[in-house]
Amino acid sequence: MYYTYVLQSLVDNKFYTGYTKDLKQRLKQHEKGEVFSTKNRRPLKLIYYEACLSQQDALHREKYLKTSHGKMFLKKRLKCYLTG
Repeated sequence: MYYTYVLQSLVDNKFYTGYTKDLKQRLKQHEKGEVFSTKNRRPLKLIYYEACLSQQDALHREKYLKTSHGKMFLKKRLKCYLTG
């Protein structure tokens, strides 16, 4: 399995979207500051993830979630979380 995931920075409330084969290990890397893109935005909270059967599908999903349509999808999908 491959995972597409979305983290929210508790510093600036912005999202980070990525994909990985090992979600638990990748989250640990984010928490330890080993990921350049999120190093200065910690602490981070996992707010969404999806499982895909192939790496190519997970990568396509990551790219989609970074588009304006993908961001609208996430806002609708996480409506209760984001407004609560």
